[in-house]
Amino acid sequence: MRNDYVYDVETYPNVFTLAVEHAEAPLYWMFEISDLRNDSRQIIEFLQFLKDTDSRMVGFNNLGFDYPVIHTLVRMGQSDANTLYQKAMAIINSQDEDGSRWVHMVKPSDQFVTQIDLFKIHHFDNRARATSLKVLEFNMRSDSIEDLPFPVGTVLNREQIEVLKEYNKHDVAQTKAFYHHTLDMIHFREELTHKYQRDFMNHNDTKIGKDYFVMKLEEAGVSCYDFGPKGRTPRQTKRPVIALKDAILPWINFEHPEFNRVMNWLKAQTITETKGVFNDLTATVNGFTFVFGLGGIHGSVESEVIESDDNQVIVDLDVTSYYPNLAITNGFHPAHLGKDFVSIYKHLFEQRKQYPKKSAESAMLKLALNGVYGDSNNQFSVFYDPLFTMSITLNGQLLLCLLAEGLMHIPGLRLIQVNTDGLTVRVPRSHKMLVDLARAAWQSRTGLNLEEAVYKAMMVRDVNNYIGVFENGSTKRKGAYEYNMGWHQNAGGLVIAKVAEKVLVEGAPIRETVEQWPDIMDFMLRTKVPRSSHLAIEWEGQQPQKIQNTTRYYIAKGGGRLFKWMPPLAKKPGEWRKIGVESGWGVQVCNDIKDAGKLPVDFDYYVREVEKLCLGLA
Repeated sequence: MRNDYVYDVETYPNVFTLAVEHAEAPLYWMFEISDLRNDSRQIIEFLQFLKDTDSRMVGFNNLGFDYPVIHTLVRMGQSDANTLYQKAMAIINSQDEDGSRWVHMVKPSDQFVTQIDLFKIHHFDNRARATSLKVLEFNMRSDSIEDLPFPVGTVLNREQIEVLKEYNKHDVAQTKAFYHHTLDMIHFREELTHKYQRDFMNHNDTKIGKDYFVMKLEEAGVSCYDFGPKGRTPRQTKRPVIALKDAILPWINFEHPEFNRVMNWLKAQTITETKGVFNDLTATVNGFTFVFGLGGIHGSVESEVIESDDNQVIVDLDVTSYYPNLAITNGFHPAHLGKDFVSIYKHLFEQRKQYPKKSAESAMLKLALNGVYGDSNNQFSVFYDPLFTMSITLNGQLLLCLLAEGLMHIPGLRLIQVNTDGLTVRVPRSHKMLVDLARAAWQSRTGLNLEEAVYKAMMVRDVNNYIGVFENGSTKRKGAYEYNMGWHQNAGGLVIAKVAEKVLVEGAPIRETVEQWPDIMDFMLRTKVPRSSHLAIEWEGQQPQKIQNTTRYYIAKGGGRLFKWMPPLAKKPGEWRKIGVESGWGVQVCNDIKDAGKLPVDFDYYVREVEKLCLGLA
């Protein structure tokens, strides 16, 4: 049995609570510091027990909030609730100040008990992936979703304190549930930490990859950091000006004037920053439009169902580890890291082949290979060199154009899609051999490898939204058709994508399938507002009812109207903004799953949404 203990704290001016639950066993502790009792000594004794038994404390954003508050108590030996509340407020207020939030962080070497932070592991501290525990409760399909019961700063009475403790206990139970969803990631980090004698435990995936790459560079004698009065700073190559012709491989040339126009335009550009290089840069060749962008090239047919049959076949060609191999094959490297960077890159790529795909080593090496390109445009990274970034993205796009140009010579071939690392075509089966020859010629010319897959059918709304059914029966889903969501994504209304797939792939009838769908959770939607705002539900002739800021609901016949109330804008300082959620439709709030049967589902809403994904495809 693992010695992991899941915990969460709540802080108010006159009460501090700490709830703890064993990660495996049904063992639970509740501690309180208030005017009526002070469990300071019991908390410290409990922490000492955890320390003595080599246990770990698991939380959600505990490195950023919960543990610094507890650490304050440990250092003081005893505290009152208000002191801990003031510490909590200092942490919260520091989030708005550049750099100061790090002041409250406690280094791993100073932690009284080892900490595991699920928030960090899942990279929810990245602004684009920011996810609250309440959103996770929705995505985990928890029976109840509970928001903070009292505004921050409220002085609580005894009855309210008991409510707070129940809420604290609920949050620990939800964190424990998410811990079990995270166990594979935790085990992966344990393996790496043990093997390399380096603490990877609270690293997100991207950081694991980058740190491993840096470790290998340093082992090879490549200096990645400078050390001075301000401590350690990453070595970088900063370029005030970049001539894009310096990034483009000199041997690339095209037959089609549109491709040459784009390449020549790029070669004529001199940039001072990487953003904005590709605004409205397109090329239309044989009726297909290629759209260029910093993140890669893309283009697609739209609103179509395309199928393989006895005469035609859909072939997908993807470049193996495209961006890493572009660097390896062409010797691209951040200037300050030298050519050893390329040798190590190649070694890591070859090393990965030696491990089973599902092994910890393979996963970590994949992260190391893929993390470098994105970080080369990160001004805080040791890999920062924007010329390296542009070398990868420009040549990556131009070489795919070169592949497309070669394929478009084949009689009857039609380009269906092009994306960051590959393209898809439909070609007469009688000319499939010509695809193989064009593929081989491109591989020989570029030194890169193309992996082939065959689709039975593709249902394409646009480049970002489609379903592809492979010959082996597996399915690829993108955008609105995806229903296997990441934890940071909105997993609301999954019945829509699930039914759309059945309609498009199996020919199922829309309304009948929706009305017979067995899982009520697939009908659930969510909305959320920040603490500066609130949600309210209204029924005709009744006063609006305020509801919690993260709310689960479904579209229901006879339901209330849901609204967001947002603070006034500067132009209209006294006027709160009322914004409809699911305007024109009634909803049943369902934060407690027991409320799911109170009103019937309004199937018309879900049928309409499925039709949007299906009926426009010809």
